[in-house]
Amino acid sequence: MPPVTRRTLTLTAAVAVALMLASPALARVGPGTAALQIALRDRGLYKGPLDGIRGAATVAAVMRLQRSTGVAATGRLDRRTRLALGRLGRHLPGTRTVTVGSSGWDVSWLEFMLAKHGFDPGRIDGRFDRRTKLAAVGFDRFAGISDRCHAHPNLFKALRRTPTQRSPLRLVWPVQATVARGFGIQGARLYSGVKLAGGFGTAVASAAEGRVVFAGRKGSLGLVVELKHPHGVVTVYGHLGRIDVRLGDRVLRGALIGVLGKTGRTADPALYFEVRVRGAAVDPIRALPNVET
Repeated sequence: MPPVTRRTLTLTAAVAVALMLASPALARVGPGTAALQIALRDRGLYKGPLDGIRGAATVAAVMRLQRSTGVAATGRLDRRTRLALGRLGRHLPGTRTVTVGSSGWDVSWLEFMLAKHGFDPGRIDGRFDRRTKLAAVGFDRFAGISDRCHAHPNLFKALRRTPTQRSPLRLVWPVQATVARGFGIQGARLYSGVKLAGGFGTAVASAAEGRVVFAGRKGSLGLVVELKHPHGVVTVYGHLGRIDVRLGDRVLRGALIGVLGKTGRTADPALYFEVRVRGAAVDPIRALPNVET
């Protein structure tokens, strides 16, 4: 068989394998794939979403890595491919204690899982910094883990077995507005709430009966109100144009707490709306009725 034909068949076979691995029926979803995407992104080989889905873009990036490092271009993650990823391909989750300054596959896994559980690790990049440690400590507290000094194997085990949370309360929409930005991992960061775009000065209501535990200015969110509700639920309302409640006030479900504005870091009038359950940020949309995004 002429060499050119062999090369053509080899390329065809590789593409067929990539398509098979990326097919919806066989797609694998999980933190291991997210760690792979983070390592590939660090090498400039992957620009897709950090979603933990082994789709066509992820498989293609693996094959680019394999071809550039002399590994057989199968699209599969084998030992040689993991070694080719460098430091972000090393250390499986839970095989060591992670401290500030650590980096590796396990750190990427940890950051992704913390974000999926609603604890913001900062930039998800395979590097354990102080922001990541704060998120790990927050999850330790949530899960009842006593050792909160480092990211230890027990933390990895707890992340594996703990289901993601949702609000135990049914809420009402704080404003009738368009969902301009949804909850979840976007780019390489966790967006912990939703952004609701509406008209300047639109009334903002309490999503449930509760008590005001914060009313004032808070960083990039501008003017903020935080309400504490039963079952460990806290709701956060940011970018307000005006605050109409005071610290300690009891407010009823649907009561006025302020008006929609553009304080803080937002280009247009909007409400930042966040829901936390015992410290874990959860998707507010899942607790709201008649959802239309």
